[in-house]
Amino acid sequence: MRAAYVEQLGPPDLIRFGELPAPVPGPGEVLVDVLATTVNPVDTIVRSGVFRTPLPFPFVVGRDLVGTVASAGSGFAVGETVWCDSLGHDGRQGAAAEQAVVPADRLYRLPPGVDPGEAVAVFHPAATAHLALFTHGGLRPGRTVLIGGAGGNVGSVLVEFAVRAHARVLATAAPRDHDHVRSLGAAEVVDYHADDLAARLAALAPDGVDVHIDTSGHNDLETAVGLLAHRGRVVVMSGARDEPVLPVGALYMKDGSVRGFAISNATTAELADAAASVNGLLAAGALRPRSVEYHPLSATARTHRRMERGELHGRRVVLRP
Repeated sequence: MRAAYVEQLGPPDLIRFGELPAPVPGPGEVLVDVLATTVNPVDTIVRSGVFRTPLPFPFVVGRDLVGTVASAGSGFAVGETVWCDSLGHDGRQGAAAEQAVVPADRLYRLPPGVDPGEAVAVFHPAATAHLALFTHGGLRPGRTVLIGGAGGNVGSVLVEFAVRAHARVLATAAPRDHDHVRSLGAAEVVDYHADDLAARLAALAPDGVDVHIDTSGHNDLETAVGLLAHRGRVVVMSGARDEPVLPVGALYMKDGSVRGFAISNATTAELADAAASVNGLLAAGALRPRSVEYHPLSATARTHRRMERGELHGRRVVLRP
């Protein structure tokens, strides 16, 4: 089969596109013919070695896929359209190939009528948003959530999920993204470059913020903790090399908490719960990507480079074998 793979960790230029032996499913695994995959920020930090995890070499890159079942087994029938968002980590080969072996407990059926290309573009951001808000953020109806970087792929889905959960959503974004974020239901959107950003957010949430999530990778914990409500929670989900100052006194006097979250650490039960939520919204016509580009699988290395350069803001690249 053809695949995008690396033989050692490092920069995008190490990604090769060529022939590898086709995978063979073992007990509890399903062989899938890949229809489409994509590139996520986590794929770049696994490939580079920033996120350390056991990897078999040659290692097929990529986390997400949508495809059809190639061989029956483990409760799946040949021809069913399925998806996965947790390959390429912890010893599992990735998705950027013509075929992939997927553990059955990490494989989900795609709802009828949902476009595979659009769906694969939202699996990872949507599952990330669900887990960040509910599993780690404990968001409940009527609470106030602040989403930083709300114009990006994960940020946009965070807004959509929070609004659907009947939370009051405050958001920060670049001015070019304000209309988009408002269209998702955010109550207030503030320019994240504003000199008086903290003061403006505090005025919008006089009783404090119950859940604070910043997708930008620049975690200003002094401001975040200052904005928290009593027993509010900061969910840290980006910024692998970030080392912000934590105001411990203010945090403990509010009974607040700071919680790290990486979707790579999610249990299969947590991922299945997120997948059920994602499938429900996909079936209802929600969670459509803002902008999608379609390219052949051979463009994997170029897509990794573009992502690392910050060229894919608000856009998703779908790669087809």
